[in-house]
Amino acid sequence: MTQEYLRDGETVQAADRIPVLPLRDVVVFPYVVIPLLVGRPASLAAIDAAVETDKLILLVAQKEGETQEPGAADLHRTGVLGRVLQVVRLPNGSTRVLVEGFARAKVTRYTATGPYIRANALPIQWVAPEPGTETRPLANRVMSLFEEYVALHRRIPPEVVGLIQSTESEERQAWGVAAHIAVKFDLRQHLLESRSLKNLLESLSETLASEGELLKLERKIDDDVRGALFQNQREFYLQEQLRAIHKELGEEDGDDYTDLEAQVNKKALPELVKTRAHRELRKLRRMSPMSPEFTVSRNFVDWIIGIPWNERSDDVLEVANARRILDEDHYGLEEVKERILDFIAVLSLVGHIEGQILCFVGPPGVGKTSLGRSIARALGRRFIRMALGGVRDEAEIRGHRRTYIGSMPGRIIQAMRRAEVVNPVILLDEVDKLGQDYRGDPAAALLEVLDPEQNTTFNDNYLEVDYDLSQVLFITTANTLAGIPEPLRDRMEIIRLPGYLDHEKMAIARQFLIPRQIKANGLEVENIAWEPDVLGAIMRGYTREAGVRELERRIARVARKLARRQAERAPGDVKQTVSVDDLRELLGSPPYDPDDASLEDKVGVASGLAYTSAGGEVLEVEVTVVKGRGKVQLTGTLGDVMKESASAALSYARTRAHSLGLDGDFYRNRDIHIHMPAGATPKDGPSAGIAIATGVISALTGVPVRGDVAMTGEITLRGRVLPIGGLKEKSVAAHRNKISDVIIPYGNGRDVEDLPEEVRASVRFHPVKTMDEVLTIALRGDVLKIGASRAARRAAAAVPKEVPNDPLQPGLTAH
Repeated sequence: MTQEYLRDGETVQAADRIPVLPLRDVVVFPYVVIPLLVGRPASLAAIDAAVETDKLILLVAQKEGETQEPGAADLHRTGVLGRVLQVVRLPNGSTRVLVEGFARAKVTRYTATGPYIRANALPIQWVAPEPGTETRPLANRVMSLFEEYVALHRRIPPEVVGLIQSTESEERQAWGVAAHIAVKFDLRQHLLESRSLKNLLESLSETLASEGELLKLERKIDDDVRGALFQNQREFYLQEQLRAIHKELGEEDGDDYTDLEAQVNKKALPELVKTRAHRELRKLRRMSPMSPEFTVSRNFVDWIIGIPWNERSDDVLEVANARRILDEDHYGLEEVKERILDFIAVLSLVGHIEGQILCFVGPPGVGKTSLGRSIARALGRRFIRMALGGVRDEAEIRGHRRTYIGSMPGRIIQAMRRAEVVNPVILLDEVDKLGQDYRGDPAAALLEVLDPEQNTTFNDNYLEVDYDLSQVLFITTANTLAGIPEPLRDRMEIIRLPGYLDHEKMAIARQFLIPRQIKANGLEVENIAWEPDVLGAIMRGYTREAGVRELERRIARVARKLARRQAERAPGDVKQTVSVDDLRELLGSPPYDPDDASLEDKVGVASGLAYTSAGGEVLEVEVTVVKGRGKVQLTGTLGDVMKESASAALSYARTRAHSLGLDGDFYRNRDIHIHMPAGATPKDGPSAGIAIATGVISALTGVPVRGDVAMTGEITLRGRVLPIGGLKEKSVAAHRNKISDVIIPYGNGRDVEDLPEEVRASVRFHPVKTMDEVLTIALRGDVLKIGASRAARRAAAAVPKEVPNDPLQPGLTAH
């Protein structure tokens, strides 16, 4: 049984089962002659079978080109009946086959018997067009688009258009165009499966239009790139010619250099800087713009012109105006305000002050950064803030040398360029958090910046000329002095900002925080009423800090809840009241219990005072004594210095064992465990020495420690109490925790006058010189008297009882 295939009047009789040649990533169209390279055994067997019979073979594309041995499921159902025109065996074992596509065929069944695949196929006929349908205009459009496509495509010879146009059949023209357009495999298979000639021509028209647009865009991009390269070469050639002409005429090079030189001459530069700038300009004139050095020299001249050398802003030297501005921006902070007012007063009399470097040290949230901005406003100066936290490269301060690609001046010179004047206020924020690694120590680079004797000739590595920083008011901020090197600390005037007291927080919240957050959340201040106890309840139950940042966050949360309430209410109902009973709904459960600080007397528990980067804290020292073998255990993440303080306290207790009424060998048969909560928080420093000693002696003697007493001080082996630091922060912490008595070293007694008046009014300070005085105040009862009575009883118990004379015993005399 055979099938009849027709093509332009030519008829071919094909067998019912035709050998199949699977094609990888290739689609063969009718009327097209194409060479194929065949190497797979099954494909070679199919070609041999076709050549031995009628030379007809079915050309079918694989669905996936990676499949090496395709089966029936891996082949498309639409292919082309082809005729083998030539077979050439190549030396490498593969075969080159020249085939001609005759007509389309629809596979009804694949049979995989023998070394190759056979297929039962039927010829595909075009769907009859609708009455009145003309395909000639559509075919003409396809040929027009194909002609544009060939003109844009560099790999298709123009003769192809003439060959295709010379054919009279629209069908042959369509298949010829489909064979020559470079599109993806899936689209080529879709064209082969077209149901009608009209559908084929429409698909070709859409494909040619889109591909033509892409080719136009590619051609435009290519032309632009070529044009840019040609333009650069042309400009370089003309510039070289112009340079040679100017050199022969002895004239100036061009307007750009003239403008730069005019700016340099107009700028009131120091003589050495002006000489250096003119030298760089002369180098620019002799240098090619294409040279890498050209950009380096040009940037250098721009920086010389951009930074201020003599431009300055006028200072506002009115003390009363400065006081008003400082009070508007900050509540309290009298020491800082007094220092700034003194500076303004002296500046108004002298006219120029050098070497003013202030360092604000205090816990987070007390207003250090905002205070620097307020100082600049009070002085009428420009304000520049530089964040130094995490800076670990010395070149960030002093700049990079110009030998490096992308080099630029350091942050100091960049800040001066932003300020545009020589007398700004520059805030160096978080100076205690500078890093240090193999690239250098930025803290050491700051020594020159913050030294009044050196910053008049500050030398940036990029500029390599001296720059005067003496008129700049430098202000630095830090949370603690521990992270600042001693040489750098020596160059600054330290001003401490202790944590705020409750009444100060209350005033700050009412004057600043509440109005700011109410407005930020779209409400009106006059529409929100706060009951008197609300702020106190927020501070006690929802915050525990030295500053006011967490307090502001809580107030902001309340404001957001109030804004939501108002949005859900009827229009016009804008009045709201915040009460203590509303806080749980607005802020949730309070994370802190105001009554968790116990002031009860306890045995073996002493309250110490610690100074941290977040302010002062009350630190409990817990001591437990149990029977054992004299083991001493220290827990609570203690540092080496604090462990040494604990050892000194234990040694003091041993030396005073007799006076305290303790057994002289108590350290042999007692285990002592010293713990400082919270266990995960690192602790270090010597100031807990007397608190540890008090707790140890209380645990050994059983005498309770007063719960309303806190203490701070370093202890020596002889029981002397040495001075400590951070008394202001520690005293504020004691006041916050309702401590009534604080024991301090005698050497810190003179610092009590500098403490806030509210603290001095509510806390009694006891300066002491020795540990005996500490025990007298801290313990509930005179431990020395108790110890003396215990020692007397122990001595009496140790004396043997008098034995009466027994006349019956020899050696004894009876009286």
